[in-house]
Amino acid sequence: MTLAPRPHAGALALAAVGCAAVLLAIAPLPDPWLPAVFAVALLLGAAFVRLDFGFAGGFRALLEAGDARPVGASLVIPAVVALVILPVSGLVPGYGRYVAPVGVQLLLGAMVFGVGMQVANGCGSGVLVAAGQGSRRMFVALPCFCLGGVLGALLLPMSAGLPSLGSVDLLELFGPWGGLAATEALLALFALALLRGRPLPVPALRAGCVIGVLAALLFLASGTPWGITTGLTLWAAQPLLAAGWDLAAQPFWQLDWTRQALLGPVLANHASLSNVGLVLGALAAAAWSGGLRHRVPLGLPGALGAALGGLLMGVGARLSYGCNVGAFIGGAASGSLHGFVWLMAVVPGCWLGIRLRPCFGLPRR
Repeated sequence: MTLAPRPHAGALALAAVGCAAVLLAIAPLPDPWLPAVFAVALLLGAAFVRLDFGFAGGFRALLEAGDARPVGASLVIPAVVALVILPVSGLVPGYGRYVAPVGVQLLLGAMVFGVGMQVANGCGSGVLVAAGQGSRRMFVALPCFCLGGVLGALLLPMSAGLPSLGSVDLLELFGPWGGLAATEALLALFALALLRGRPLPVPALRAGCVIGVLAALLFLASGTPWGITTGLTLWAAQPLLAAGWDLAAQPFWQLDWTRQALLGPVLANHASLSNVGLVLGALAAAAWSGGLRHRVPLGLPGALGAALGGLLMGVGARLSYGCNVGAFIGGAASGSLHGFVWLMAVVPGCWLGIRLRPCFGLPRR
């Protein structure tokens, strides 16, 4: 008889202390939506653990085993989120979307991100969730991801002159309801092309719907789609600024919203706060289910792969306007063509990254 894993009391206490510390830190801040953003992010972190949902492994299943169902399940998320983002942002003032140009910069950034995702064995959300579960690999990948974001921001002026088709905004072209119909149709076409008539397993469909609903709630609380990598970049940028590096002189940090994020409290930024919530939610869920990963060893090849993969993901995310969450889910659900292009462009990067995995002690499949 196999005994069920027991809850880890120490980790549960750590999660509780972390939540209390965050709530105390955001209490004096003027934004009344911060507690709601944090609460939904906690649920998202727990959902990823309990539903065992991830993105990086889905691309390996597609490219190595020909199984498109995990990637197909990820299409459910923007399909659900778009039902909220497009009508609300098109009809209600104060809500924003993620719309970005389609060009060489996007293609290169997504491919670089794909390599890093496979070498590090995690994506934007996956690194945070696995770190919450105690993964030693992600304890290395996460700070490198943050540093890579700062490096990627430095590269943006050089990549700005690369050829670009500009932005293609389905909401702007067809209005809120027409844009929603066009977005859902594009997602359906992608699903048909990937799945080729194979139905999604019920657990995968359920996971996509749950995460999609929570991402939609985060949009309503935050005012913008769910994003991860800006917050991670901020986690490295603020210590570098405090150490004397004049990041504020760089073009990326001279935008109104990035400058405000750089110079303001780190938890006042919604992406940064939701990242913390994702980690703590994953920690609580893993501790409750006895699924912590802190005892899994990490050798030198694994640590090198995690560091390299984290750096590549950070750089790639800045060049491609986000990761699998901000660029793909947020972009596609916003009715921006760049989200769909990102999904296609990340595949060749994943193909290369999969072939590099054995160099860092990781299996290809």
